[in-house]
Amino acid sequence: MMTPAPPLLEVSNLKVHFPFHGKLPGQGPRLLKAVDGVSLRIVAGETLGLVGESGCGKSTLARAIVRLYKPTAGEVLFQGEDLARLEGMRLRAARRHLQMIFQDPYASLDPRMTVEAILAEPLRNYGLTEGLSGRLGGLLDMVGLPAAALYRYPHEFSGGQRQRIGIARALALRPALVVADEPASALDVSIQAQILNLLRDLQGALGLSYLFISHDLSVVALLSHRVAVMYLGEIVESGPAAEIFSSPRHPYTEALLSAVPVPDPRIERNRPRTVLRGDVPSPVNRPAGCPFHPRCPYAFERCSTEKPALQACGPGRLVSCHLTDEPSRPGPARAAES
Repeated sequence: MMTPAPPLLEVSNLKVHFPFHGKLPGQGPRLLKAVDGVSLRIVAGETLGLVGESGCGKSTLARAIVRLYKPTAGEVLFQGEDLARLEGMRLRAARRHLQMIFQDPYASLDPRMTVEAILAEPLRNYGLTEGLSGRLGGLLDMVGLPAAALYRYPHEFSGGQRQRIGIARALALRPALVVADEPASALDVSIQAQILNLLRDLQGALGLSYLFISHDLSVVALLSHRVAVMYLGEIVESGPAAEIFSSPRHPYTEALLSAVPVPDPRIERNRPRTVLRGDVPSPVNRPAGCPFHPRCPYAFERCSTEKPALQACGPGRLVSCHLTDEPSRPGPARAAES
């Protein structure tokens, strides 16, 4: 029997809370719980897709993992070191192997720097200046841009080309893990496909691991080996991508999948939909019990008073839902099995 590969990244009970200054009469200071007890793991060469609606805490989680935000609590074990507690030169050394691709290619590149300066900056920061011009040319070739692009400024490129520059910058130090925060969502659909194919090709060529964040499940299905579903700062379901998409066990996952359009109009018109009530609750005033119960079509009494634990529901599958303990009640698991 093969021993499971040790995780490259293991996040345990990670919390990121921010002070909330909008006090209500008769109330003291409150906390905005953007990330509230997230655990996940990524092994070498794997892509973990992180999905959820806008505002559920995906980007905050990404920034806490790479230490752009300091976590309130929890561990971020990367290559055996806890990034949540590293400071100074030890954190700087670890960051070389952990890079990020940002969502907006128009905001993530300094407009006053040439592409040459943008790509050379991380290399110079770590003293990797030997053969610098060759390294920079190789980075541009890797992402499909001509060598002449080195001497131009970000405003001279299209959105897709800017994102290629951002990818090249993230790969300059040859990291082991890349956190990609919705890297294609700001681009036209035709350009999105090019960027996603590029990321997949680079993973095969360089042996990269990805934490790939998106609200678009069709995009996540294209790239991910495993998927984690996030709602109101928590992971509510995770497992192999094929199983998540074929048999969701959490009502929220079921609702997300039912919102993905099907190309065949005959199927699209007649397929069942899971329509959620209301909006995502405020992370300042979180509901009692299950955080999803105010919107859940399968909610029952227990859901409003008792918070479900994230528990195993099959090999490699985790779900946070009371329906797993209630086999007589209707729910996504029963619908998938029937």
